[in-house]
Amino acid sequence: MAQTIVLGQCILGTFLASLFAFVLLYVLRRSSNVEKSNRSKKNRGLVVAQNDDLSRNLATEDDSGIDVIIVGAGVAGAALAYTLGKEGRRVHVVERDLSEQDRIAGELLQPGGYLKLIELGLEDCVKEIDAQRVLGYALFKDGKQAKVSYPLETLDSDVAGRSFHNGRFVHKLREKATSHSKVRLEQGTVTSLLEEHGTVKGVQYRTKEGNELVRLYAPLTIVCDGCFSNLRRSLCKPKVDVPSSFVGLVLENCELPFANHGHVVLGDPSPILLYPISSSEVRCLVDIPGQKLPPIANGEWQSI
Repeated sequence: MAQTIVLGQCILGTFLASLFAFVLLYVLRRSSNVEKSNRSKKNRGLVVAQNDDLSRNLATEDDSGIDVIIVGAGVAGAALAYTLGKEGRRVHVVERDLSEQDRIAGELLQPGGYLKLIELGLEDCVKEIDAQRVLGYALFKDGKQAKVSYPLETLDSDVAGRSFHNGRFVHKLREKATSHSKVRLEQGTVTSLLEEHGTVKGVQYRTKEGNELVRLYAPLTIVCDGCFSNLRRSLCKPKVDVPSSFVGLVLENCELPFANHGHVVLGDPSPILLYPISSSEVRCLVDIPGQKLPPIANGEWQSI
């Protein structure tokens, strides 16, 4: 009987000791977690040296305060940012260059594109930039010509194509996007996507000043920074065939045969396009066959 009592006391003592150790471990672990949490909150946003560059985390995955990251603030990026902002999404846009660009691409908006602007509430972005109404195309080949008009009879009188300086249009889109309180637009160069187990968690980008690397997190990252994107290789493996290139020039105070129309000259070996981009300027685009443009310095342009 005495042995049984002693055994029971040992079991009871062991149980009490284990319970005490468990409680002590719980208290210590809770204290450590609170300390780490407080330390994390204090350190959040600090700048630390890394690889001879400055690097900082603007936000963590859990509390970024951002719903969507958009890389690129061109036509697609700026329009998308404004649309998502109207839906209540918190949007952070990172654009490499916020200056007004001089580009020959994206200068003629078709009527369907203008209707989409109206749908998105962006139709005022073609105002006050000297945009020109476009009602159709004129075609020229072998001395013959024909005019093809857009079928706009059933649409509102304001609906038509619009041609303009691309840089002015994009600038207006960016102004519209940043007019919404949910949208933040920042100049910076995205260097890489932040991935974890094959899932994109955000981006790393270099600030405008160039001496700081920033990591930004959000549930969704959208890349729309154009055909020369340095992120394209990490997202897909495109095989691009370049059969020709457009060379553009601006003709000043030039009157086209058909007002408010784009002009397509079907020449040999390639077409030439002409359309107004302001009240006093006409864009001329010449298609040059070949994968690379000939150099200017040695005079090869003269043989074209």
